[in-house]
Amino acid sequence: MENKALHILNSTFGYSEFRQHQQSIIEQVINGNDAVVLMPTGGGKSLCYQIPAMARKGVGIIISPLIALMQDQVAALQQLGVSAAFLNSTLDEVTSSEIEQQLLRGELDMLYVAPERLMTGRFLNLLENAPIALFAIDEAHCVSQWGHDFRPEYIQLSVLHERFPHIPRIALTATADEPTRKEIIQRLALENAEMFVSGFDRPNICYRIAQNQGNAKDQLLRFILNEHESDAGIVYCLSRKKVEQTAAWLSAKGLNALPYHAGLSAQVRQQHQHRFLTEDSIIIVATIAFGMGIDKPDVRFVAHLNLPKSIEAYYQETGRAGRDGLPSDAWMMYGLQDVIMLKQMMGNSEADEAHKRVEHHKLESMLGFTEITTCRRQALLKYFDDHLEEPCGNCDTCLTPVETWDATIVAQKALSCVYKTNQRFGVTYLIDVLLGKDMARIKQFGHDQISVYGIGKEQDKKQWSSIFRQLIARNLLSVDIEGHGNLRLTEQCRPVLRGEETLHLRKETKQAKSSQRGRKSFNNVKDADKALWEALRTCRKALAEESDVPPYVIFHDATLMEMVERQPQTHDQFSKMSGVGEKKLEAYADQFLDIIKHHIDTAANPTSSSDTVEETLQLLRAGMKADEIAAHRNLTATTIYGHLAKAIELSEVELQQVVDLSKNEIKVIQNAFLNFGDEDKKLKPIYDAFEGAFDYGLLQCVRASIDIPM
Repeated sequence: MENKALHILNSTFGYSEFRQHQQSIIEQVINGNDAVVLMPTGGGKSLCYQIPAMARKGVGIIISPLIALMQDQVAALQQLGVSAAFLNSTLDEVTSSEIEQQLLRGELDMLYVAPERLMTGRFLNLLENAPIALFAIDEAHCVSQWGHDFRPEYIQLSVLHERFPHIPRIALTATADEPTRKEIIQRLALENAEMFVSGFDRPNICYRIAQNQGNAKDQLLRFILNEHESDAGIVYCLSRKKVEQTAAWLSAKGLNALPYHAGLSAQVRQQHQHRFLTEDSIIIVATIAFGMGIDKPDVRFVAHLNLPKSIEAYYQETGRAGRDGLPSDAWMMYGLQDVIMLKQMMGNSEADEAHKRVEHHKLESMLGFTEITTCRRQALLKYFDDHLEEPCGNCDTCLTPVETWDATIVAQKALSCVYKTNQRFGVTYLIDVLLGKDMARIKQFGHDQISVYGIGKEQDKKQWSSIFRQLIARNLLSVDIEGHGNLRLTEQCRPVLRGEETLHLRKETKQAKSSQRGRKSFNNVKDADKALWEALRTCRKALAEESDVPPYVIFHDATLMEMVERQPQTHDQFSKMSGVGEKKLEAYADQFLDIIKHHIDTAANPTSSSDTVEETLQLLRAGMKADEIAAHRNLTATTIYGHLAKAIELSEVELQQVVDLSKNEIKVIQNAFLNFGDEDKKLKPIYDAFEGAFDYGLLQCVRASIDIPM
């Protein structure tokens, strides 16, 4: 079976070897045993049930919570030549009936269904008459009533164990802390399943968080323009109104931004989601109604304009960036108003008091995470009981260390207050004791007579709140989630409490600034190969439109990058690239090899512009401006200005044919380049010097003209 699984991995999916625990998980399920899989987004969870479904006799039944996820995965599998289908409300009765017959005849490798359909008596009876290879329960964290994404129908899935005791089951999720893992095992009757934890680290994501000082939208715009101008991204907002306003504002600034929230019609949501999946450079501005089941690998950034309600939600939402493993950003601005709104929403919810307490404490943990001064990745992983030995070097606190202060004494006061009040009270009460408030409740417990009463008046209530949150984030204090939020001392607090260890906490500042040193978006293409990169992307998009699938279903960005780096020239060389299986080799190799050959031939004769540059010049001479050419050719303005700059360098066109600038403006810009004295003549310093008055494209063309006699 091991050889069969590896053969499927090679021939169908185009990968040469398994990653992390994939092979062990696949062998576990192929052999007829149950498994619980915790694997980070982008870690290859789907292969853990897709390969066993193909290797075992019968049909793999995949339980998936959203229509979008079903459709994406089935489209991708069909591109690989796999017999896969889905059953959901988008299909007519005739199509549904035919798929059911294929299920009964065992003609499918995989069938995706929603839990609501699966749990109907009719469908369960249908399954009892079909050859079943396995049951895969995706997004298994939805079973947790205490989690951030609870779905009631998931609780009923234990019926699979009762009615099909000999069929292996595999439950998979990317988001589950220790209590959620226990709940998955209990509610799905997976006590005998083997647990596989591949870790939660997403090293390609750069985490960046800053406080909103009233200019969050401007900060977001600068972040996108400077680092992700032509990239796909998601911007999360807390309210529908803010989604609409932000999408409209970004659109007015020239970006392709679309709103998505539950208040829009199903048709509009579907249209916007389809554009996001199939087009380049689309930004979705959304509430948390958007995201689960979105299998788009090349999302280069996820931005939050409001605080998520929990670390689990933050991890899952930011995890939608960089599923292909390439450098991506998780960028967030939060403010006090977010906390107030979230607490109001929690207070007004119909959940019982126990659930409200859990939600409240999860929010406090999220707040603590925003305020830490140490490596964010280490803290994030620790929350999920994962461990990272060294600071990651790829988060804002690593890249731009925050200002701290020696908080050892105030921490001792806070910890002593917890101890002196018998670890029975929450943050608000403890702060009142430290501030020496004249309150009946404090007197009732006699805490106006203890040594810590009133010893914290040098800090105000807000500062003490921050101190307590940071102590919780550092695991010096823990919150009793199942109780009433009372704080407890941990073993880690002892050295601080005894004065054996110095503690530095984040300094509260009125003008907190966002880190500007996060990892840049994926841009490793050499200048000489940028034309090839764009040509490959254009080819991919055309093939995707022909097949009515998202571009990444044809090939991921990582595979296109491998084409740029390796520049294969034969079918055999093409087949050795990651993500190229037998079906895709047959279907697409010739088109991409032709483009690569043309690029190589053009590079061998650099004295004239390539055909793609020549097409741009022809449109320019026909009277089109750069932006019009970009729209006409379905290329980015950056690419078109690159063509025009190249033509200026080769004296094939004059600068004033390209840019709408006066001779004086051109001279001023040229002098700026010369005065900076940078051998590389970088654009950003010039752009900043003119405070954004001239677009990067214009500056690129003027730079190209510097060595041309005026």
